[in-house]
Amino acid sequence: MPVTGFFDPPAAGRYALRRVHVPASLLSDPPPGPADQDELVFCDLVIEDGKVAEVAAAGSVAAELGPDLDRSLVLPGMLDAHAHLDKGHIVPRARNQTGDLLGAAAVTGPDRASRWHAEDVRRRLEFGLQTAYAKGVVAIRTHLDSLAPQPATTFPVFKKLRDEWAGKVELQPSTICPIDIFLTEQGRQLADMVADIGGNLGSGTRFVAPVSSLVPPEFDVAMDRIFTLAEERGLDLDMHVDESSDVEARTLIRIARMAVKRGFKGRILAGHTCSLALQTDEFIQETMDACKDAGIDFVSLPAVNLYLQARPTLGGNAARKTPHWRGVTLLHELKAHGLNVAIGGDNVRDPFYGYGDHDMLENFTQAVKIAHLDHPHDDWITAVTSVPAAIMQLPQFGVIGAGRGADLIVTRARDWHELLARFQADRVVIRHGKAIDTTLPDYRQLDDLVRI
Repeated sequence: MPVTGFFDPPAAGRYALRRVHVPASLLSDPPPGPADQDELVFCDLVIEDGKVAEVAAAGSVAAELGPDLDRSLVLPGMLDAHAHLDKGHIVPRARNQTGDLLGAAAVTGPDRASRWHAEDVRRRLEFGLQTAYAKGVVAIRTHLDSLAPQPATTFPVFKKLRDEWAGKVELQPSTICPIDIFLTEQGRQLADMVADIGGNLGSGTRFVAPVSSLVPPEFDVAMDRIFTLAEERGLDLDMHVDESSDVEARTLIRIARMAVKRGFKGRILAGHTCSLALQTDEFIQETMDACKDAGIDFVSLPAVNLYLQARPTLGGNAARKTPHWRGVTLLHELKAHGLNVAIGGDNVRDPFYGYGDHDMLENFTQAVKIAHLDHPHDDWITAVTSVPAAIMQLPQFGVIGAGRGADLIVTRARDWHELLARFQADRVVIRHGKAIDTTLPDYRQLDDLVRI
């Protein structure tokens, strides 16, 4: 199999990556030496039978065992805790005319109703998996559009692909639909389907039809119903929360308080939470306290939220305006409050985000620049590695250490500055100890589906 990266790892069953840098925050065992000012550890990695056999002091392993990589930065395979694989790559046939959430929803619904047959979903979903695998992604939690009758088509396709891709990209499903679906019999049926497929129960915090209030009176009733359905079936919750530029979007604190009041035993993942950044300091503190009490985890989608939120499109020939805020939640504050904060990829080449490539290293790079996750860099790399691994309950991923699987991304960059300055197109991706072909699938493979 051809290797397309900047070096060719040895093909032997036992070999070494010598004199490399590994972030101290991603080592599962005490480092073999001190970390530098950027918290990078200089070491040798010994790979044997698909696992990391040893993390040794730099230069201590025999030269004949493997290449000297001159401080190349090595990272574990990355995880995406919030994706939409079933929407992927439809942007040529479903163009968002305004660039905002309403414009995205306006074209996605009709496209789903008319074109999301089993083969269409399968091919687009698998295209996304091929791309993510080549980029070094080891696990994805994907939301699946769950407004009836779509689950009857999508869920069997997903289940088959999950089995086929096991050992390459681990897949977890979550539902996404308007929250008032759970006020109907359709909500119970959906919960049963989720339990059958082994997924997470979730929705947005919006209703099917536009209402006068961002938090309608029926919200608490619908959310209570979601909790009940999850408790009855032993399901975790995965919610799109307050994905809005409106300060009146304040459902996060209500979800947290409801979870505490009920004594909810499952896990809760809150995605987006954009409007939290627009609240008063007092309300932010109150909300974070409630989330800490409820044990809520967070996944932020900086690139997509930056793209969608506060886009003041005027239509016609009117002059466009620059948005006044970034649309991104309070990553620093949430993390400082002791809450788990992951960074996800969200949408790829669909009406909600016209770009992207399922590349979690690129998503991390963008997040650093969008949300100022630097000066110092600290341990934010955990937001795409060990933190989503914990959220997704996949402890085999996200860190590097003796006895753990050799699922690695080896970059030419030697430190954070080089990693973030230049796109790492020549990275080497190692899975189960072997370098994989990182050639990306050609967009032309989907032309008959999306270029209509």
